[in-house]
Amino acid sequence: MSVSAATRQKSGITLSLARLAVSYVNPSASASTVNASASTFPASLHPDVVTLTKQCMLDTLAVTIAANGDPLVDILQDDLVEQGGSATASVWGSKLRLPALSAALLNGTKSHALDYDDVNFAILGHPSVACLPPMYALAETRPHVVTWDKFVRGFVASYEIMCRLGMLLEPDHYDGRGFHATGTLGALGAAAGSAAALGLGEVETAHAIGNAAAQAGGLKGLFGTHCKPLHAGRAAYNGLSAARLAERGFQSRVDAIECDQGFASAHSSDFHPDRCLATPNNDLGLHLRDNLFKYHASCYLTHAPIESALKCRSQLGYTPLVGPSAKPIGVDEIAKIKLVIDETTSRVCNIPKPTTGLEAKFSLRLTVAAALRGVDTSRLDVWTSSLCEDPALIALRDKVEIDFRKGWDPAGSKAEVEVELTDGRVAQAAHDSSKAAENLEEQWARLEAKATGLVQPVLGEDKAAKLVEMVKGLGTKYEVADLKTVWE
Repeated sequence: MSVSAATRQKSGITLSLARLAVSYVNPSASASTVNASASTFPASLHPDVVTLTKQCMLDTLAVTIAANGDPLVDILQDDLVEQGGSATASVWGSKLRLPALSAALLNGTKSHALDYDDVNFAILGHPSVACLPPMYALAETRPHVVTWDKFVRGFVASYEIMCRLGMLLEPDHYDGRGFHATGTLGALGAAAGSAAALGLGEVETAHAIGNAAAQAGGLKGLFGTHCKPLHAGRAAYNGLSAARLAERGFQSRVDAIECDQGFASAHSSDFHPDRCLATPNNDLGLHLRDNLFKYHASCYLTHAPIESALKCRSQLGYTPLVGPSAKPIGVDEIAKIKLVIDETTSRVCNIPKPTTGLEAKFSLRLTVAAALRGVDTSRLDVWTSSLCEDPALIALRDKVEIDFRKGWDPAGSKAEVEVELTDGRVAQAAHDSSKAAENLEEQWARLEAKATGLVQPVLGEDKAAKLVEMVKGLGTKYEVADLKTVWE
């Protein structure tokens, strides 16, 4: 929705979001210009808020540790070590310590390197990789200020402001202008949450948001390269830097989002302040409740097609995926494969003939073919150039016909797959990957299994178990800074 400059400028959205961020961390803070329901956050944290924060932490730490040794991680790490500085903060999964800002940059980049981290459709991006590294660095370097309670509240503030900015500026920000919301909106969210956790007031927090707006960036055109995970690292760095500068008195504008030629007008033709300030429609009234975890190590928009293909595979009797009874579908057995999905995905994950493991994660055709063939797409070690060179997979990939439908499902979370065999049998299945888990205990089980599978090959069985135990015990048995004992 294109809006006038005057309409944007009258909204006062930057200060409203700053007040909201402060109210999350300090529930008694004034939030007079945001609607009452949106600004209400209890003095006592809801147990599910704490659980979801811990689940985001476990998942993010696990995918980060699993990225040890990734070429893009090593390049960035070597450069940051060369820069030097006061080594006060942990690098997740490593004995290395770096200055707080450098650690936030490396941890944010590293946590998105495998593209296996969580998602929220409010932003069409990845929240935890932008929001957790700054809070972790603050908890380590300012432990008397950022206690466990403040850590949770600061993370919630970061997460919610990031998602509310998505509600303000999407879909044009991502789909039209081509910005990667993880890097852009993530920086502003991280700034707001970090500032609030540091005890800054609403005006200083608004300046922190403006400081981040001056630095935020990220381009969809660079997906499939080392730069995509760098967007997450830069969001973490820029958000933390923006808050620290605001704490020292560094000023931007308190209307940096809505001002003429400000963040909003430069990044989107959409501007929805009412939607931005509305309370999410779930049992917690938080976007965090709609967080989505990944169980396939590829772009999230490939997950509905993968799940649909797996359902078709099951219908045709080709299960399970692994084990002695596993049976791959023969290339000659398949006559046609049809995928129906919204056209928005064509600009995100439609690499037709990928040649690297990273490109394969952004290929609808190859991921559907891999799922049908019986490839375990949850495993990291399958996403290599060898996957792209497999003759059987190439043959299946080239049989995938995609029906990109405009306006069918703008979020890109739904897919339908139809598989026709040469013997005349047909399987049809659909899936919607936008639905968050209803049962958080069941989600714990899936996340523990995922984390163990990712961490054990890197740190060993005992440390993988210790990580799970310590994250679940945060706030009762352990502090955030204690987690480094898992890997140091």
